[in-house]
Amino acid sequence: MATAKPKPRATASAPAAQAAPKKANSSFKVKQSYSADTTKVYEIIRGGGILCKIKSEVTVYDEERGGIQAIRYCPNEPSVYRSDQSEYAQREHVVFRDKLLMVPKNKPNLQEFLDKHPDNAANGGGIFKLIDKNASAEELLEQEFSQHEAVSLVRDKSIDELLPVAMYLDININQRNAEIKRELLAEAKSNPTRFVQLFDNPQVKCRSAVMQAVDFQILNSKQDGMYWYDSNRLIVSAPMGTDPVEVTTRFFMTEKGATAYERVLEQLENI
Repeated sequence: MATAKPKPRATASAPAAQAAPKKANSSFKVKQSYSADTTKVYEIIRGGGILCKIKSEVTVYDEERGGIQAIRYCPNEPSVYRSDQSEYAQREHVVFRDKLLMVPKNKPNLQEFLDKHPDNAANGGGIFKLIDKNASAEELLEQEFSQHEAVSLVRDKSIDELLPVAMYLDININQRNAEIKRELLAEAKSNPTRFVQLFDNPQVKCRSAVMQAVDFQILNSKQDGMYWYDSNRLIVSAPMGTDPVEVTTRFFMTEKGATAYERVLEQLENI
């Protein structure tokens, strides 16, 4: 008699595959909360000294009020208009120290008085002005970027690329490369915007070529003009009191002088 086969034992079902953990989002937006500083800084335009006092009671034309109005600074009054002030209002002097006057936001009446004052440059006056802090910050940032770019050019460019600029700036190129770069660095820091622009200025390259051509006896610079050294033929005449190198540079930049300029460049390449 055949024996019954044992029924297979029930096995626990395999656990469901766990869901892969979600990758954290590596990019997130930072919320910026910017609130403008309502402190105002006013500056004496010229002169002023250590202490400078301006008129604390003046008259202004007010369109909304329809005519001439007297305004004055009284710290304990909510309005700068004399007609709105109480009979006990006490005027206070407005004094700039070291040419500056910082007015915090808790003195809105003083800010209003200065903003309406006829001596304010914004109203056509010539005594003081409001310093635009946002514009000043942007200007300083732009200056920093320009200076960084100018300094980077001195650091990263080869000496061959720097020499035309050095010659244009009348820097002695017959010295060690480190000394040339040091003088270029000083120029870069003093006027970074102009310094950067010199590298894209074709006149810089042309003037450098003229000066090198004179040094290598391709050109002969005389008081009355520039000559070819080998044939002594006049290229361009220089009026009395002018620099023949400058005159020749300007001439080479014209259509008439382009052929002579190309000849100079070819001879410099063959040296």
